Amino acid sequence: MRPSPLAALFATVRSLKGVGPKVEGLLNKLLAPRQPSAHARVIDLLWHLPVGLIDRAITPRIVDARIGDIATLEVTVTEHRPGGGRRRGARGPYRVLVEDSSAALELVYFNADPVYLKRLLPEGSKRLISGKLESYDGWLQMPHPDHVTAIDGAGTLPTLEPIYPLTAGLNNTVLRRAIAEALARLPSLPEWIDEGFRAQNAWPSFAEALSRLHAPEAETDLLPSAPARGRVAYDELLANQLALAVIRQRLKKRAGRRLAARGKLRREILAKLPFALTGAQTRALAEIDADLASPHRMLRLLQGDVGSGKTVVALLAMATAVEAGAQATLMAPTELLARQHLKTISEFGAAADLRIALLTGRERGSERSGLVGALKEGHIDILIGTHAIFQEGIAFRDLGLVVIDEQHRFGVHQRLALQAKGSGSGAELLVTTATPIPRTLLLTSYGDMDASRLDEKPPGRKPIVTRTVPLDRIEEVIAGIERAVAGGAQAYWVCPLVAESEVLDFAAAEARYAELRARFGDKVGLVHGRLAGKDKDRVMVAFASGALSILVSTTVIEVGVDVPRASIMIIEHAERFGLAQLHQLRGRVGRGTAESSCILLYRAPLSETARERLGVMRRTEDGFLIAEEDLKLRGGGQLLGTRQSGLPLFRIASLPEHEALLQAARDAARLILARDLELKGPEAEPLKLLLYLFERDDAIKLMRAG
Repeated sequence: MRPSPLAALFATVRSLKGVGPKVEGLLNKLLAPRQPSAHARVIDLLWHLPVGLIDRAITPRIVDARIGDIATLEVTVTEHRPGGGRRRGARGPYRVLVEDSSAALELVYFNADPVYLKRLLPEGSKRLISGKLESYDGWLQMPHPDHVTAIDGAGTLPTLEPIYPLTAGLNNTVLRRAIAEALARLPSLPEWIDEGFRAQNAWPSFAEALSRLHAPEAETDLLPSAPARGRVAYDELLANQLALAVIRQRLKKRAGRRLAARGKLRREILAKLPFALTGAQTRALAEIDADLASPHRMLRLLQGDVGSGKTVVALLAMATAVEAGAQATLMAPTELLARQHLKTISEFGAAADLRIALLTGRERGSERSGLVGALKEGHIDILIGTHAIFQEGIAFRDLGLVVIDEQHRFGVHQRLALQAKGSGSGAELLVTTATPIPRTLLLTSYGDMDASRLDEKPPGRKPIVTRTVPLDRIEEVIAGIERAVAGGAQAYWVCPLVAESEVLDFAAAEARYAELRARFGDKVGLVHGRLAGKDKDRVMVAFASGALSILVSTTVIEVGVDVPRASIMIIEHAERFGLAQLHQLRGRVGRGTAESSCILLYRAPLSETARERLGVMRRTEDGFLIAEEDLKLRGGGQLLGTRQSGLPLFRIASLPEHEALLQAARDAARLILARDLELKGPEAEPLKLLLYLFERDDAIKLMRAG
C-alpha cells in the first residue's frame, strides 16, 4: 500500500478542481499517451515541466508592438464584427475591434460563441489583452488572444508565463491552472537528503524546488543546471539507485546454486565450431563460469556489440548448466528472434547431443502439452522461447540457468518471474544485449548486475562501408542494387519510422515493397510487425535460402536476424532513426565473406543533430563509441528507442547532464544501505516515501517479501 500522505498525488487528474471530462481526456492524451486507457494522475502534472518562458510585460502602445511577438496591451473595445468583418457579404471569423491612442487592431476568433465574446469584451470597456501580434490584409490582428482580463484584474495575468508541451485542444492557460491545483495538493514531506549535501549544493526543499520549476523567473531556471531542477533530478536518481541497490542486495543475498562441470559438453561444441572464440568471449565465459561455480546468485549482464558472438557464449554457459544436471532456458523478445536462436543453438548444440525445444505463443494443443510434459519430466535440456515461458503451467524439472536476450525489452518483474521458476533458491541469471550501453546507463538501468563486455568481432569479419545519400538520388541506389542482385548479392531495405505508428510504418513499407516488386518481380519479400508469425517466418526462410534477393522491412529485423549472404543494407529516412538503432540495423550485414555496404538515405536539409548522427555512423563501427555519442546527442531517456520498455524513463533527471548527480546518488544509496540494510530505522522512513514518490517501490515489495 502506498503511504497515505502520497494518496492525493496518485489520484487521477479528474479529482482536481476545474478538470472536467473534456480536459481530463486531453490530459490523459498528453501525460499517459503510451498506455492504452491509462489515466493521467496528479503527480504526472507535477513532473510535466515547462520548456520555455513568455514575457508578458505590458507594451506601452499598440504602435510599439512588433509583428510576430507576444504583445500585452491596454485597449478599449470599440466594435464587434460578427461573421464577416470588414467586407460586405463575406463570411469569416468573428472579429472584435480594439484600440488605444496610437492605433487599432482586431481580435480574431474562429468558431466563436458571440454571447460569450460580448460578455468577455463589452463595447466601450477597457481590457488588458495578451497574445501574438500578426498582420493580415493590411490589418493588425491578434488571433485568439491568450489572455483577456479587465484592467483591474491585471494582477491575475502572469508577467512571466511558463510554456509547457501541449496536445491538440489543450491550451497553456488551462494546463497551468491544473498544475497550480496539483501543486496545492503537495503534502508536507520530511527531508530525505543529507542536510550537509543539500546545503553544499544550495538546494531548496523538495516542495520549494517543484514550485520553482513551475514558476521560472528567467530562461536559466529551465536549464538542467538550475538549483531547483538539480534538486529534484537528484531525488529521482537517488530513488533509482536505492531501488537498484536493494534489488541487487536482495537477489545476491539469496543463496545461489553451484553449477560446475568438467566441460565435456563445452569441448564437444567447441570442436564443431567453424571458428575460434575471441579473447573477449573467453574472458566473458571465465567470468560466467566463476559466477556459476560460486554459492552466490549470478546476476550478470553480457554486453556484446553487433556480431560479437553472444549467442555462442550463452550456449556454452547453458551447456555447463546442463552438464551440472540442471536445465536452462533462453528467452527472446520476439518469435522471429527466438526461432533465429533455435536455429543457431540447435546447429552448434547437436555436437553435444543437447535436447533443445522451442515454446512460443504459436505452439498449441497436443504439440504444446507434449512439450510441457517433456519439460517437467526433464527430457528437454534447453528451452528457447518468448514471453510464453512466463505462463502458468510451464514448469521445469530443475531450472538452473535463465538467459534473457535483449534485456532492455523486459522489466525487473519479468526477470524475477522467470528466475522464480527455478527449483529451490531459484535460477542463476544471465542477461544479454546487443545494444552497447554507455557507462552512465549501466548505472541507472543495470546497477543490480555485474557486467561482461564482448568488444571484439570474430576473425574474418570485414568492415562495412557506410555512405550517406540524399533521397533525391534514390534512383541511383536502386540501379546499384540491380547490378549487385544480378551478381548474386542480397539486400535489406528498411523503411522509415513514421510518427511512432506501427500502422503508418506498415503503410510506408507496403508502398516501397510495391515499387521494388514492380522492378524486381517476385525476388522481393516484405516483413513487418503486423504480419502473422508463420508468414513472417516463411518470408525470412525464403530470404535466408536465397530465393528472395531483396527484403523490405520495418524495424522488426533490427535485432538478431542472421543471413550471412546479405551484404547490402539500405535505411530509408535514416535521419529519423537514433544512432543505436542505425547501428543495430547496419549489423545485419557484414556477417559473411562478401564486401558489405550500408547506405543511409536521408531527406535534405538535415538538422544539426541528424547530420552529426549520420557522421558518427560513417566514421565508426564501434558500438560502444556509438552508444556514448548517442547519449550525448539524445539523452538517456530515449537511448534504446522509444518502443522499448524496461529502461527507467526519467521524468526530471537528464543524462548525461546530471551524470555527476548520478554518481553522488549511487554513493549515497550504498552508504544508506551499509548503515541500514533493511531500511527499518526511523531515518529510513523519508527514503521509503521517496521510493513511492518516484514509483520505485519494487524495492519495498522485495524487502517485505524477505
